[in-house]
Amino acid sequence: MAKTKKEAPVVNTFSKYVRWFWILFLGGLFSVILIFLMAGWGWLGEMPDHTQLENPETNLATEIISADGVTLGKFYFNDNRTPVDYSKLPKHLVNALIATEDARFHDHAGIDARGTLRAIAFMGKNGGASTISQQLAKQLFHKREKANIIKKLSQKLREWIIATRLERQYTKEEIIAQYFNIYDFLNNADGIRSAARIYFGKEPSDLDIKESAMLVGMFKNSSLYNPRRRPELVKKRRNVVLAQMEKYEYITTQLKDSLQKTELDLRYTPESHREGMATYFREYLRSFMKDWIKKNPKPDGTKYNINSDGLKVYTTIDSRMQKYAEDAVQQHMPRLQAEFFVQNTPKRNPTAPFLDLTKGAIDTLMQRSIKQSERWRHMKYDLKIDDETIKKSFYKPIEMSVFAWKDGKPSEIDTIMKPIDSMRYYKSFLRTGMMSMNPQTGHVKAWVGGVNYRHFQYDMVKQGKRQVGSTFKPLVYSAAIDQLHLSPCDELPDTPFCIEANKFGNPKAWCPSNSNGDTDYGGSRTLKNALANSVNTITARLMDKVGPEPVVELARKLGIESDIPPVPSIALGTPDLSVYEMVGAYSTFANKGVYTKPVMVTTIEDKNGTILYQFSPETRDVLSEETAYVTVKLMEGVTTEGSGARLRRTWMPSSGIYKEIITGYPYGFTNAIAGKTGTTQNQSDGWFMGMVPNLVTGVWVGAEDRAAHFKSITYGQGASMALPIWGVYMKSCYQDKHLNISKADFQQPVDLSINVDCTKVNKEEEDKEDKQNESPDDLEGFI
Repeated sequence: MAKTKKEAPVVNTFSKYVRWFWILFLGGLFSVILIFLMAGWGWLGEMPDHTQLENPETNLATEIISADGVTLGKFYFNDNRTPVDYSKLPKHLVNALIATEDARFHDHAGIDARGTLRAIAFMGKNGGASTISQQLAKQLFHKREKANIIKKLSQKLREWIIATRLERQYTKEEIIAQYFNIYDFLNNADGIRSAARIYFGKEPSDLDIKESAMLVGMFKNSSLYNPRRRPELVKKRRNVVLAQMEKYEYITTQLKDSLQKTELDLRYTPESHREGMATYFREYLRSFMKDWIKKNPKPDGTKYNINSDGLKVYTTIDSRMQKYAEDAVQQHMPRLQAEFFVQNTPKRNPTAPFLDLTKGAIDTLMQRSIKQSERWRHMKYDLKIDDETIKKSFYKPIEMSVFAWKDGKPSEIDTIMKPIDSMRYYKSFLRTGMMSMNPQTGHVKAWVGGVNYRHFQYDMVKQGKRQVGSTFKPLVYSAAIDQLHLSPCDELPDTPFCIEANKFGNPKAWCPSNSNGDTDYGGSRTLKNALANSVNTITARLMDKVGPEPVVELARKLGIESDIPPVPSIALGTPDLSVYEMVGAYSTFANKGVYTKPVMVTTIEDKNGTILYQFSPETRDVLSEETAYVTVKLMEGVTTEGSGARLRRTWMPSSGIYKEIITGYPYGFTNAIAGKTGTTQNQSDGWFMGMVPNLVTGVWVGAEDRAAHFKSITYGQGASMALPIWGVYMKSCYQDKHLNISKADFQQPVDLSINVDCTKVNKEEEDKEDKQNESPDDLEGFI
């Protein structure tokens, strides 16, 4: 019998497939885990460590905060970012974000598995799968990769890992707040707070639903959905967000339909270093902070960065008073400027805007201005260009935008002009400096350094110093009262007067005339009347009695640091001083003889709220309370019977420009006001210093060069140039009842021994004269 062939063993094909399935599955799973581990270890690219996750490195702008809690501006280089807590975000803003960007945000731990599978299945056509946490990871630690697919996948893996770590590190609310704070909304709007302020002029907490929807819509691509460039496209995107909010039942269909019909209603309010409120003050503050930073390093020894460390600087400026001050300047200066242009047409003044200068003198002045210009500095020191080439560039026409007043408001004119011609053009413009301060605390409440910071960056509050004219006279009177115990009612001869040669070191006799050229001397004047009418000869008599040295010493004690030569002529205001110095000095009179150094910054905090600096007031006793009060009563005469008496008027003359400029406005003040006008030689500078018990304000007006000025004193005096700004400002302050600006009388000392009521003196003299004229018959009934 034949042998049968042995059959081969049956291979379990099914088991083979199962085995390979598990090999591939576990190998794939291991590979995925390994890839994630490699990404987590940083082998596929840099990953943030625990410290970086806990304190993400973001640039935060330094915030400048007013005394009434308003953000005046910020210091930043590239990132204008100020973080906002989740509690300050309106609910509908958060709802708009979740509805549009991550509907299952509260249900995942950083990665939306369902969304990821959908994105893979449809190749991203039905929307991406990035969660808010992933998008935050990208914003904080990665930039968008434009390289090959491998690098893009590597970045996506790292974002997933970082997103899960963020979810473990922070609450959902903190993640949302960080995402809003980190995003760049363009136009210097870094983060939600800047975006709300720049696009709508409000804080995030005040955003309404449609505004919130617009800003959330920008998350898709802020460059594409830029509301300033593509408002219609942004409106469509906003409506998509509103539709998403309706889809997830955050708003009703009826509300969605009504909101989708509305416009964007932007209120674009740019936040730049050259725009916004208190620009000149903010620039002063920048130098203050630089000095502070040099002397106050961080605990680790490094220096604070004013542009990126998120400091908070609390200032004394009141945003309401600052606005009133800026509005007063904007109201008066265009009118004054219009009259200046009328008087300085080439037909009326061939050397316009300069007066009393020859062509050679003007050429010298302009050449000096060229070398003082920012253009010269930049070309010579930054670009290292030779002098001759720089000079030639000033005579080549170029495109530029120049400043102009249009309809009473600042504007710009695009033109082609030689730089030298633009410099001469700007010489025609009148500038101003204004500062307002509480004399008791020293807190500076308003600071306006010019008419427009973009085009006139030189600050005329603290940087600029000009002759102060008759506003210096109260210092002379005060020294005389202190030394000689004079009364405002005391009289001096109203006659020509000279301080003889060699007295007080003066080589020649000094014989001042009165500012109005009045030679009709005779009789006598009270000190109150003499100061009210700025009688130079009587001021000279007082200087002769006290000497210039005590006056200079008093000025030093009053906080004036600028050079004042100890010569008799300082009595008429020849020194160049700043508005800042003058306000500080006058505040001593209002503060009962105590000088308080002006204060601009009260507190500096770091980004965590730790206090780094707190001011301590600097005060000193300068004058007796009696001397200060008597000086104030003297200055009250300026506003009742002198050059400041127009502040009391309740009517306006009907004659054209005179009505607009000289009287300006029917102020109608009835309360106690002490003040002094000042006008310098040739009407180059106009001043007004005005005081009420709790507010001292100084105003200066003039051109860049003293050779540019009004021809007549009608327009060129302090009462016409500077006083109207003070009057408009104070009217606004008084109308705002929340400011509590005093209308009371200046407080009289309890031990006042000097008579300040000149009406009582006049009455006594009249009674004495009547008694002397009485005949014996008149007295019979009394014998």
